[in-house]
Amino acid sequence: MQVRNQSLPRSFRSVVLLGTRSLLLATFTLGLLFAAEAMPANTPLIPPGLVGQMEARFGSGAGRHLQHWDRFIRVQTGGSAQQRLKRVNRYLNRVPFVEDTAHWGVEDYWATPVEFVASQGGDCEDFVIAKLFTLQAVEIPPAQLRLMYVNALERNQAHMVLLYTPAPGVVPLVLDNLTNTVAPADQRKDLEPVYSFNSAGIWLQPLSAQPQQVRDYSGSLMWEDLRRRLRSEGLDIY
Repeated sequence: MQVRNQSLPRSFRSVVLLGTRSLLLATFTLGLLFAAEAMPANTPLIPPGLVGQMEARFGSGAGRHLQHWDRFIRVQTGGSAQQRLKRVNRYLNRVPFVEDTAHWGVEDYWATPVEFVASQGGDCEDFVIAKLFTLQAVEIPPAQLRLMYVNALERNQAHMVLLYTPAPGVVPLVLDNLTNTVAPADQRKDLEPVYSFNSAGIWLQPLSAQPQQVRDYSGSLMWEDLRRRLRSEGLDIY
Protein backbone atom coordinates (compact mmCIF):
# COMPACT_ATOMS: atom_id res chain seq x y z
CA MET A 1 0.00 0.00 0.00
CA GLN A 2 1.25 3.45 -0.84
CA VAL A 3 2.57 5.43 2.14
CA ARG A 4 0.26 8.34 2.84
CA ASN A 5 1.82 11.56 4.05
CA GLN A 6 -0.49 12.58 6.87
CA SER A 7 -0.28 15.92 8.64
CA LEU A 8 -0.38 16.17 12.40
CA PRO A 9 -3.94 16.94 13.58
CA ARG A 10 -4.09 20.14 15.62
CA SER A 11 -5.79 18.42 18.54
CA PHE A 12 -3.10 15.71 18.54
CA ARG A 13 -0.26 18.25 18.39
CA SER A 14 -1.69 19.96 21.46
CA VAL A 15 -1.79 16.67 23.37
CA VAL A 16 1.79 15.75 22.51
CA LEU A 17 3.12 19.19 23.43
CA LEU A 18 1.18 19.72 26.61
CA GLY A 19 1.61 16.27 28.15
CA THR A 20 -0.63 14.12 30.28
CA ARG A 21 -1.83 16.81 32.68
CA SER A 22 -2.78 19.16 29.88
CA LEU A 23 -4.33 16.26 28.00
CA LEU A 24 -7.27 16.46 30.35
CA LEU A 25 -7.74 20.13 29.44
CA ALA A 26 -7.07 19.74 25.73
CA THR A 27 -9.53 16.90 25.40
CA PHE A 28 -12.22 19.05 27.02
CA THR A 29 -12.75 20.40 23.50
CA LEU A 30 -11.94 17.11 21.77
CA GLY A 31 -14.14 14.38 23.29
CA LEU A 32 -16.60 12.62 21.03
CA LEU A 33 -20.08 11.45 21.97
CA PHE A 34 -20.78 8.15 20.26
CA ALA A 35 -23.99 6.58 21.47
CA ALA A 36 -24.67 3.19 22.80
CA GLU A 37 -27.28 1.74 20.47
CA ALA A 38 -26.85 0.39 16.95
CA MET A 39 -28.89 1.91 14.17
CA PRO A 40 -32.21 0.04 13.79
CA ALA A 41 -32.09 -2.42 10.90
CA ASN A 42 -35.21 -0.95 9.28
CA THR A 43 -33.89 2.63 9.31
CA PRO A 44 -33.05 3.83 5.77
CA LEU A 45 -29.33 4.41 5.56
CA ILE A 46 -29.60 7.17 2.97
CA PRO A 47 -32.78 9.26 3.22
CA PRO A 48 -34.67 10.23 0.05
CA GLY A 49 -33.14 13.26 -1.61
CA LEU A 50 -29.72 12.92 0.00
CA VAL A 51 -28.20 11.13 -2.98
CA GLY A 52 -29.25 14.01 -5.23
CA GLN A 53 -27.76 16.53 -2.81
CA MET A 54 -24.44 14.71 -2.80
CA GLU A 55 -24.45 14.48 -6.60
CA ALA A 56 -24.97 18.24 -6.77
CA ARG A 57 -21.92 18.75 -4.52
CA PHE A 58 -19.58 16.05 -5.78
CA GLY A 59 -20.78 15.00 -9.24
CA SER A 60 -22.79 12.14 -10.69
CA GLY A 61 -20.41 9.49 -9.35
CA ALA A 62 -21.35 10.40 -5.77
CA GLY A 63 -24.75 8.76 -6.09
CA ARG A 64 -23.23 5.57 -7.43
CA HIS A 65 -20.76 5.40 -4.55
CA LEU A 66 -23.49 5.98 -1.93
CA GLN A 67 -25.82 3.38 -3.44
CA HIS A 68 -23.01 0.84 -3.51
CA TRP A 69 -22.21 1.58 0.14
CA ASP A 70 -25.89 1.20 1.05
CA ARG A 71 -26.05 -2.20 -0.68
CA PHE A 72 -22.82 -3.27 1.01
CA ILE A 73 -24.23 -2.52 4.46
CA ARG A 74 -27.48 -4.34 3.82
CA VAL A 75 -25.77 -7.64 2.99
CA GLN A 76 -23.55 -7.67 6.10
CA THR A 77 -26.09 -9.33 8.39
CA GLY A 78 -24.40 -12.73 8.36
CA GLY A 79 -21.07 -13.84 9.72
CA SER A 80 -19.21 -13.20 12.94
CA ALA A 81 -18.34 -9.80 14.33
CA GLN A 82 -14.73 -10.27 13.23
CA GLN A 83 -15.83 -11.08 9.70
CA ARG A 84 -17.90 -7.89 9.60
CA LEU A 85 -14.96 -5.89 10.94
CA LYS A 86 -12.71 -7.21 8.20
CA ARG A 87 -15.26 -6.56 5.46
CA VAL A 88 -15.97 -3.01 6.62
CA ASN A 89 -12.28 -2.19 7.04
CA ARG A 90 -11.39 -3.49 3.58
CA TYR A 91 -14.40 -1.90 1.90
CA LEU A 92 -13.84 1.62 3.24
CA ASN A 93 -10.08 1.43 2.76
CA ARG A 94 -10.79 1.60 -0.97
CA VAL A 95 -11.55 5.30 -0.57
CA PRO A 96 -8.47 7.39 -1.44
CA PHE A 97 -6.60 9.15 1.36
CA VAL A 98 -6.63 12.94 0.85
CA GLU A 99 -5.43 15.63 3.26
CA ASP A 100 -8.08 18.01 4.61
CA THR A 101 -6.36 21.05 3.13
CA ALA A 102 -6.44 19.53 -0.35
CA HIS A 103 -9.88 17.93 -0.09
CA TRP A 104 -11.88 20.42 1.96
CA GLY A 105 -9.73 23.55 1.86
CA VAL A 106 -9.34 23.74 5.66
CA GLU A 107 -6.71 22.46 8.08
CA ASP A 108 -8.99 20.13 10.03
CA TYR A 109 -12.43 18.86 8.99
CA TRP A 110 -14.38 15.83 10.19
CA ALA A 111 -16.46 14.62 7.25
CA THR A 112 -19.75 12.86 7.72
CA PRO A 113 -19.70 9.26 6.47
CA VAL A 114 -21.91 10.31 3.56
CA GLU A 115 -19.53 13.14 2.59
CA PHE A 116 -16.57 10.76 2.88
CA VAL A 117 -18.11 8.08 0.66
CA ALA A 118 -19.73 10.49 -1.81
CA SER A 119 -16.60 12.62 -2.29
CA GLN A 120 -14.30 9.58 -2.36
CA GLY A 121 -11.67 11.13 -0.15
CA GLY A 122 -10.68 11.86 3.42
CA ASP A 123 -7.98 11.62 6.07
CA CYS A 124 -7.53 9.12 8.90
CA GLU A 125 -10.21 10.67 11.11
CA ASP A 126 -12.74 10.47 8.28
CA PHE A 127 -11.94 6.78 7.74
CA VAL A 128 -12.48 6.09 11.45
CA ILE A 129 -15.80 7.99 11.65
CA ALA A 130 -17.10 6.23 8.52
CA LYS A 131 -16.07 2.84 9.92
CA LEU A 132 -17.70 3.59 13.26
CA PHE A 133 -20.98 4.53 11.57
CA THR A 134 -20.88 1.54 9.23
CA LEU A 135 -20.10 -0.92 12.02
CA GLN A 136 -23.02 0.43 14.05
CA ALA A 137 -25.20 -0.05 10.98
CA VAL A 138 -24.15 -3.72 10.77
CA GLU A 139 -24.95 -4.21 14.46
CA ILE A 140 -21.56 -4.00 16.14
CA PRO A 141 -22.28 -2.52 19.61
CA PRO A 142 -20.78 1.00 19.85
CA ALA A 143 -19.71 0.28 23.44
CA GLN A 144 -17.17 -2.16 21.97
CA LEU A 145 -15.62 0.51 19.75
CA ARG A 146 -13.10 3.19 20.69
CA LEU A 147 -11.23 5.70 18.59
CA MET A 148 -7.52 5.92 19.32
CA TYR A 149 -4.89 8.53 18.51
CA VAL A 150 -1.48 6.96 17.96
CA ASN A 151 2.00 7.73 16.71
CA ALA A 152 2.65 5.78 13.49
CA LEU A 153 6.28 5.07 14.36
CA GLU A 154 7.57 3.98 10.97
CA ARG A 155 6.19 7.15 9.39
CA ASN A 156 6.75 9.47 12.36
CA GLN A 157 3.19 10.72 11.95
CA ALA A 158 0.12 11.24 14.08
CA HIS A 159 -2.64 8.86 13.13
CA MET A 160 -6.08 7.70 14.23
CA VAL A 161 -7.39 4.12 14.23
CA LEU A 162 -10.49 2.31 15.45
CA LEU A 163 -10.37 -0.28 18.25
CA TYR A 164 -12.81 -3.16 18.67
CA THR A 165 -12.87 -4.77 22.13
CA PRO A 166 -15.45 -7.56 22.44
CA ALA A 167 -15.06 -7.85 26.23
CA PRO A 168 -13.14 -6.13 29.05
CA GLY A 169 -9.55 -7.33 29.35
CA VAL A 170 -9.45 -8.71 25.80
CA VAL A 171 -6.74 -7.37 23.49
CA PRO A 172 -8.55 -5.08 21.05
CA LEU A 173 -8.45 -5.44 17.30
CA VAL A 174 -7.24 -2.49 15.23
CA LEU A 175 -8.98 -1.20 12.10
CA ASP A 176 -6.59 1.02 10.18
CA ASN A 177 -6.77 2.76 6.81
CA LEU A 178 -3.07 1.98 6.31
CA THR A 179 -3.72 -1.77 6.08
CA ASN A 180 -6.56 -4.12 5.22
CA THR A 181 -5.44 -6.51 7.95
CA VAL A 182 -7.46 -6.33 11.17
CA ALA A 183 -4.83 -7.33 13.72
CA PRO A 184 -4.68 -7.56 17.53
CA ALA A 185 -3.28 -4.36 18.99
CA ASP A 186 -0.34 -6.14 20.62
CA GLN A 187 0.83 -7.16 17.13
CA ARG A 188 0.87 -3.56 15.87
CA LYS A 189 4.38 -2.68 17.00
CA ASP A 190 4.35 0.20 14.52
CA LEU A 191 1.71 2.08 16.55
CA GLU A 192 2.42 3.94 19.78
CA PRO A 193 -0.89 4.59 21.64
CA VAL A 194 -1.58 8.05 23.01
CA TYR A 195 -5.19 7.86 24.19
CA SER A 196 -8.55 6.44 23.16
CA PHE A 197 -12.11 7.65 23.54
CA ASN A 198 -15.77 6.78 23.00
CA SER A 199 -19.13 7.71 24.50
CA ALA A 200 -18.07 6.66 28.00
CA GLY A 201 -15.00 8.86 28.20
CA ILE A 202 -11.29 9.07 27.51
CA TRP A 203 -8.60 6.53 28.39
CA LEU A 204 -4.84 6.64 28.83
CA GLN A 205 -2.84 3.42 28.39
CA PRO A 206 -5.56 2.36 25.95
CA LEU A 207 -4.09 -1.02 25.03
CA SER A 208 -3.49 -2.32 28.54
CA ALA A 209 -5.80 -4.86 30.18
CA GLN A 210 -7.07 -2.10 32.45
CA PRO A 211 -6.81 1.25 30.64
CA GLN A 212 -6.96 4.32 32.86
CA GLN A 213 -10.15 6.30 32.36
CA VAL A 214 -9.30 9.97 32.86
CA ARG A 215 -12.46 11.73 31.77
CA ASP A 216 -16.17 11.11 31.78
CA TYR A 217 -16.95 13.40 28.89
CA SER A 218 -19.22 14.40 26.03
CA GLY A 219 -19.51 17.39 23.74
CA SER A 220 -16.70 18.83 21.59
CA LEU A 221 -17.10 21.69 19.15
CA MET A 222 -15.97 19.55 16.22
CA TRP A 223 -18.22 16.69 17.27
CA GLU A 224 -21.22 19.00 17.65
CA ASP A 225 -20.54 20.42 14.19
CA LEU A 226 -20.38 16.88 12.81
CA ARG A 227 -23.65 15.97 14.54
CA ARG A 228 -25.29 19.10 13.14
CA ARG A 229 -24.25 18.19 9.62
CA LEU A 230 -25.36 14.59 10.11
CA ARG A 231 -28.79 15.76 11.23
CA SER A 232 -29.03 18.03 8.19
CA GLU A 233 -28.46 14.91 6.08
CA GLY A 234 -31.21 13.08 7.96
CA LEU A 235 -28.66 10.79 9.64
CA ASP A 236 -26.97 10.57 13.02
CA ILE A 237 -24.54 8.43 14.98
CA TYR A 238 -26.39 6.89 17.88
